[in-house]
Amino acid sequence: MAVLLYDPIFSAHDVDPKHPECPARLGAILAALAPRHLEKHSREATRAEIERVHTPTYLDHLLAQRGRWGEAGPEAELCPASVDAALLAAGAAIELVDRLLLGERGMVLSRPPGHHARPHEGMGFCVLNNIAVAAAHAKTKGVERILIVDWDVHHGNGTQEVFYRDPSVFFCSIHQSPLYPDSGFADERGAGAGLGFTLNLPMPAGSDDQEWLSALEKNLVPALQSFQPQLILVSAGFDAHQLDPLAGSWLTAEGFRAMTRLLRGLAHTYAFGRIGLFLEGGYRLDTLGGCVLACVEELERV
Repeated sequence: MAVLLYDPIFSAHDVDPKHPECPARLGAILAALAPRHLEKHSREATRAEIERVHTPTYLDHLLAQRGRWGEAGPEAELCPASVDAALLAAGAAIELVDRLLLGERGMVLSRPPGHHARPHEGMGFCVLNNIAVAAAHAKTKGVERILIVDWDVHHGNGTQEVFYRDPSVFFCSIHQSPLYPDSGFADERGAGAGLGFTLNLPMPAGSDDQEWLSALEKNLVPALQSFQPQLILVSAGFDAHQLDPLAGSWLTAEGFRAMTRLLRGLAHTYAFGRIGLFLEGGYRLDTLGGCVLACVEELERV
């Protein structure tokens, strides 16, 4: 069975009843995953763990707003429970890495999401960059080559920024373009020692399951023959679904299943089967649960 990490406080992050990134997202996911066992996560990420990714000034800014209404950055609002939820989400990301290194597979079902969060500010519904915190933690555990794949419909600009000069993390984002946050172009390939370790696959609006899968097969798979990751982490957003209100891509639940199957195969080839998913976007409540279920079913396959 896949490890499914969750905490009720993730549903307490609620900045506006009309906000698309709402607690009902998790309700829809949990209903679809029933009767699977959810493991309650209760450890916050420490300051040292977070500062591997985020600046001390930004963390101070967040902690000063704990228990209050505020903001983490552009389009990243906070309610009184948000900072607690974000600290626990980052802690759950770290716990999942520890479990992956023990030979398990799984997913973190957390809010707020993370992949837009930059080192010095939150952004685009995101407060702490959970997957970046997870990858940085994996490096302290001796993992030398980490693959991060981001299939949220929006470019994972924050994660890219964190690892843009780092050759130990291969970052691949497939996303609709043009679209928020107006980054993730094909010529963004990394810098310094990290040149060549960033791969952006911008897809036009209307692209479907087969086109996204083909782009990964033709571009990411060959690149991994030399990189050979020891751990695969996935920013799993589901807003590329054809009915999602915030974008114009044309994926279905079966497309997300197929991408999970591809990456699970790559994990078996290179990374001792170690693959973990981290919830990002996805705002159509009547389709979100089915998309997550399809991915979890793939993780559960022997």
